[in-house]
Amino acid sequence: MMNIGSALLLLPLLTGVRGAAVKPSGDWTSKIEIYRNPVYPLDSVDKLEADMMPKVDEWVAKKIAEGKNNKCTLETAAVRREWSDMSEEMRQEYVGAINCLLKLPPKSDKTRFPGALSRYDDFVAFHMTHAMQLHDNMHLFGAHKYYVYLFEEALRNECGYTGYQPYMNYDRYKEDPWNSPLLNGNASSIGGNGDPDPAYKGVPQPGRTPNIIASGGGGGCVTKGPFSDMVVSLGPTNMAMGVGLPKNPRADGTGSNKRCLRRDVNKNAFMGATADHAYTLLTKNNDMDSFYNMLLGTPPPRNDPYPWGIHTAGHYVAAVDPGGDAMTSPGDPLFYFHHTSLDRLWWIWQMQDPTNRLYSIPFVDMNMTMPMKRGVEAVDPHNVTVDMEWLGPPIKLLETHDQLGGNNGLFCYVYV
Repeated sequence: MMNIGSALLLLPLLTGVRGAAVKPSGDWTSKIEIYRNPVYPLDSVDKLEADMMPKVDEWVAKKIAEGKNNKCTLETAAVRREWSDMSEEMRQEYVGAINCLLKLPPKSDKTRFPGALSRYDDFVAFHMTHAMQLHDNMHLFGAHKYYVYLFEEALRNECGYTGYQPYMNYDRYKEDPWNSPLLNGNASSIGGNGDPDPAYKGVPQPGRTPNIIASGGGGGCVTKGPFSDMVVSLGPTNMAMGVGLPKNPRADGTGSNKRCLRRDVNKNAFMGATADHAYTLLTKNNDMDSFYNMLLGTPPPRNDPYPWGIHTAGHYVAAVDPGGDAMTSPGDPLFYFHHTSLDRLWWIWQMQDPTNRLYSIPFVDMNMTMPMKRGVEAVDPHNVTVDMEWLGPPIKLLETHDQLGGNNGLFCYVYV
């Protein structure tokens, strides 16, 4: 039975109480308001980021002196925070903004995407029809940065959200994700687990040992908490991970196929994206090719019981349908938390040596690129355009690499 003392200990976990400011070592003073949930001590990646901030300050000062900052400063930069560091009120405001997008009419072509029922679905429709381009070596980092930014802009400008896109620190929730502030199903969470579905076994991982992210005990419809009434429409495609899913009336998955949101809150996935994994990723890979490969878990790590790679692990911390389908994964709001987390890791890696890393692209000398504009051969990254079509105007790929002044200053944010 919970007594008053245990209830007081639990309260900060559930509501995101703001703690004292956290400063990096030395005499440097932060220009950013920093507050953290005191339930969660800083992990190794948090400390690396905090100790990196004086270098970020120097880098921005250099850009200002050269007139290249596009009016972006650390004083004016937006701050993207970890979910549990946000107040309960701000978390509920975020959930409300997602629900708002789910109610707004779509802007995408109804003939091309009859299954896009809402403004939220506009983003799903783009991802499912551009997934190959979004995930090639040139676009994985930068195009997703722009994609999440446009989603954040829709939340703010179309639904009145006053914050910025949160990220999730996988390490905070690895031991008990079912009762975490992120996924416990209360009003200030991003929803809860799916009902148990014995037929759902998990996510196959061919070539890895073990060769499956075993089910965490869910797999069925989310029936409690935020998004329990969410209507999923687009998909599934032939990359779906759920079982017994209704077939889409269109072969490409773009038809209307109304069904529930399915999840499997999965500790086995969280354990593949711990702070230890992330710290190794950030500190043991000095070149972009090795950073990219380790993020993707390529080649599969040995002697690791959770050898998924952080990119894969984060996608399956709860996703079944539509989140477990590589094409329709943005259909679960958790997608945006995951890719914001990846954006944060990329930024921390860049800022350890911004002169050499900011515009670094994996395997840039190899012909792996799948241009965002079909029929355009664009291998030189200076000539590559990221075209989000109905979501936002096209921008140059290298503009997506700079979150402190890129995209003519529209990218101006930091992570805490």
